[in-house]
Amino acid sequence: MSLNTATTKHLRLPEAAAAAAAAGLSAIGVWRDRVQEVGAEQAARVVADHGLRVSSLCRGGFLTTPDPDGAAAALEDNRLAIREAATLGTRELIMVVGGLPACPAPGAAARPYPSADAGAADPARDLVATRQRVADRIAELAPYAAEHGVRLVLEPLHPMFAADRAVLSTLGQALDLAAPFAPDVVGVVVDTYHVWWDPDLRRQVARAGAEGRIASYQVCDWVLPLAAEPLNSRGHVGDGYVDVATITGWVRDAGYAGDVEVEIFHEAIWADPAEATLATMAERHVRHVLPHL
Repeated sequence: MSLNTATTKHLRLPEAAAAAAAAGLSAIGVWRDRVQEVGAEQAARVVADHGLRVSSLCRGGFLTTPDPDGAAAALEDNRLAIREAATLGTRELIMVVGGLPACPAPGAAARPYPSADAGAADPARDLVATRQRVADRIAELAPYAAEHGVRLVLEPLHPMFAADRAVLSTLGQALDLAAPFAPDVVGVVVDTYHVWWDPDLRRQVARAGAEGRIASYQVCDWVLPLAAEPLNSRGHVGDGYVDVATITGWVRDAGYAGDVEVEIFHEAIWADPAEATLATMAERHVRHVLPHL
């Protein structure tokens, strides 16, 4: 089991690493905001000093803008993320690819349609073209990632986030986008929160395993009612509706034997003491995940 630092959102990296080590974990999944507070080299030392390794770095991505200057800035930020991952000693850079250009920021209201050409299609709402831009920019980044020994790990998000966070909504879409590249350069993450609903999930997990592309397995649960910010509706495994046992078995049968990251976004869990959160994580892992690995 690995602690994803999003689960203990209010802890800085030294605190999160100390909590993970005290709980007996051997790995931690790190978000870039916590890395950038101290710098990648110092972050690597903090993790190592606590006897941990980095299971993944989150996140690269947000590659969908049609604006040339914005695209150049996004590509440069992703190159920085690749270098940060290499410095941290992880191969796995999680990629949340970005939503539609009509969305000014995650969770924001859509930009209005252009006033000219009333009734015409709006390129900022063109989902097909936006996905193609993602494919083109992954192709630009892949050689740089390969040079640094880092894998771009595509994360499909639940369709309710297609507008503002990820135009990849299914594992199958992520695998199709990864297909032109070597599996050690572009892979995928299976995140139970985002893919549990997919009627084709079993087949796509098996496909991902056969192609050698499962780079990360992240677990949490889908809890109701949804929060006002739906992203923050992830709960502890066993508290919601996800059949984690079955999905874990599919991931196991696909040949994945890596870390299982617990990544939770929930205001109440963030308010809990880290020790309590990690204790619950461990108990749920032993009860709901470990028997199926």
